[in-house]
Amino acid sequence: MTEPSGETAPEAAQPTEDPQEETPEAQTRTDAPGTPEAPAAPGEPDATEEPRATEEPAADEEPGAREEPDADEEPEAGEGSEAGEESNATGEPEAGEEPGSAGVDVAASGAGGTPELSEAQAELAAQRELRARIEARKADKDGTVSSGAKLSGTAADLLAAVRAVEGGAASGSAFYEAPEPAPRRPAPEAVPAATVRPPAPERAAAPAAGTTAAVREVLAKGGAPEALAGQVAAVLGENAAAALSEDPWQLLAVSGVRPEQADGFARALLGAACGPDDPRRTVALTVWLLERAALQGHTALEVQAVRAGLAGHAVPDPEQAVETAVSEGAVLVFQEEETAEPESDEDADPSEEPSRPAAEEPASPVLLGLDRYALAEESLADGLARLVKTATADTWEGSELERATGAHGLVLHTGGEASRAEPVALAESAAARGLRVLVAVHSDAGRYALGAAGAAAVTVGGLLAGTAGPGRDEDGAFALDLLVVLDAPQLDVETAAMLVESLPDGCRLVLSGDPEVLGAPGAGRVFADALAARVCPRVASRLPDPGPLGELVSGIGVGELNQVEAPGKEVVIVPVRDAGEAVHRTVQLVADSVPRAIGVPPEQTQVVTVGHGGSAGTRALNAALKQRLSPGPGRFGGYDPGDRVAYAPVPGRTVTGTVLSADAEGLRLRCGDEEVRVPKERVEATLRHGWALTAHQAAGTRWPAVVVVLPGDAAGGLSRSWVYTAFGRAERHLSVVHGVDQALARAVAEGVAPERTTRLRPLLEGLLATPEE
Repeated sequence: MTEPSGETAPEAAQPTEDPQEETPEAQTRTDAPGTPEAPAAPGEPDATEEPRATEEPAADEEPGAREEPDADEEPEAGEGSEAGEESNATGEPEAGEEPGSAGVDVAASGAGGTPELSEAQAELAAQRELRARIEARKADKDGTVSSGAKLSGTAADLLAAVRAVEGGAASGSAFYEAPEPAPRRPAPEAVPAATVRPPAPERAAAPAAGTTAAVREVLAKGGAPEALAGQVAAVLGENAAAALSEDPWQLLAVSGVRPEQADGFARALLGAACGPDDPRRTVALTVWLLERAALQGHTALEVQAVRAGLAGHAVPDPEQAVETAVSEGAVLVFQEEETAEPESDEDADPSEEPSRPAAEEPASPVLLGLDRYALAEESLADGLARLVKTATADTWEGSELERATGAHGLVLHTGGEASRAEPVALAESAAARGLRVLVAVHSDAGRYALGAAGAAAVTVGGLLAGTAGPGRDEDGAFALDLLVVLDAPQLDVETAAMLVESLPDGCRLVLSGDPEVLGAPGAGRVFADALAARVCPRVASRLPDPGPLGELVSGIGVGELNQVEAPGKEVVIVPVRDAGEAVHRTVQLVADSVPRAIGVPPEQTQVVTVGHGGSAGTRALNAALKQRLSPGPGRFGGYDPGDRVAYAPVPGRTVTGTVLSADAEGLRLRCGDEEVRVPKERVEATLRHGWALTAHQAAGTRWPAVVVVLPGDAAGGLSRSWVYTAFGRAERHLSVVHGVDQALARAVAEGVAPERTTRLRPLLEGLLATPEE
């Protein structure tokens, strides 16, 4: 159900005046959202509101006919990816689409320098510096990584190829051609133990005009949209034109380009000189498949999955294609060592006949990954192990969480919304002991939810960007003795690696969050992997979430969609027959019913739906809500002063705000307590209307009132974690616009989100496992 790129206000079913307006007073039910057919209480709407027949899914799009994705496209209903609905603010293709379904964003402009330094630029600069530090540290290691020591056959050959290429002992093709003597790579120069990050990193320079013009000529020659020139120049650098002419499939490095489009471009440039088995094509496709997997949360993929993806794109010999990509260093291959040691035969009685070996356990799968995520996971595992080993155990009196934190360098804390008070109390207690303490949250709204304690809290993004927090010492580390991170499930692996790398030796780290919510919108599952590794204390909160909403959400967490008593209209079910009615009822609830019956104004009510596309996705809902709540011509790139917006300064992190004004440099937003300026060339890629969000965008934030929209075509996109996250965003009132019949109850009982493929858990187990384990 994707839609053309750049569409911010597609046509939608517009709300019409309804003489029988649905209000919470007239719709309150005490049954669970999965049972809209329950008998209506007195005062319920008339026959027009009776349960409808099972509606057919909306046919937004024919199979295989997906259009170009929006700049922050999310997966549509039925695509089945937990991470698929994440905000993707840089024009990335939809995470939940099948390979090959993303479109070329012909409207996106080239990446240019911004008029002023922003938090997003500072954070991106911090990421670049982290990767440089990781690579320098890896180069200083004495030996090779022990992972994969027990491989044999093809997997061993692949791993040998990677290590040889990385060590400079052989060229990329040495394993498939007669090797020639090659000089070893010189030893890296000594790198300082730590680098102090400059307070104001330089902003990235825009591609030179000559570079962009040269790329535009190559694109025109190959029949590709010339509007991609800026993006290509930004991704491939100053030699982009020459690189693209030599290897046209490098066009796949640009967000939104599909393999079939790159194939057509290559045929136009190379003619008969290219084919489906061209090594340049197979390498580019392998990298593209792994990049697509990262959008779905994976940091690696099993080699069989990559081969299957290559076969789906007409690669004649997928196995050889993978070997070529590995030998050229485009991707890395991993197989974690088995932790169990074989029993020794020294004590065996030689007179006894050797017993037949038992059925061998399946070996751990061979994984392929990109170096950026491999380095981030290894750096994160090393950093967490460092904190565990350098913390000085102490005896702290107090709660279970305080005692565990005093005795260990890393502690994991789990619980619902009410349990957030426990790590905050821990921070206050540690500060009273004279320690340097900081609390970090996922979003500004998370700070406000902490009340008075939130005044001293910072966002993770602000901390890493240097715009908030205690600053850094002479070694480049935060001047902290204890860091408490709330909303830890929202940490992706690269953000977590940057955070842990910045903590000094001996610092304590407490990661706190609800393990039932949707995972991080970026690659990795840091909190879940750390919990599964069992290498540090895990403290489970016993504080239940209060009220009918707490009872409903807690039941969902264990797979039960319970009936709850809602005497204060805390939970209201609004049955609908089709997507058009869903849009209409949503607008009524936000604009009229909730303000009048609950007392929550529209600006404090958030709409949450499954995906961006579709007849009741965020685009359609935002178009209808803008028409009702902030009518205007959209004179500032589709926006007017007063519009609610969702702003994604970096991929995977969305903040909500309000448009203040616009000038020659861009849009001015009010996001929480801060005023943010979005450069005009970044508006289309990073901004969209924000009355309606997806559950991934809403994770880590709560509102006084929430309207969850479940049209009939959303049934395939539901999972227990999605429902848990969406329903849990409400503080006082939850309205469910219900059109999925029994699919909601099935999703809660059976809809487990797909697992992400990551390497952090075995890395942590290898570094921190105790002898008895």
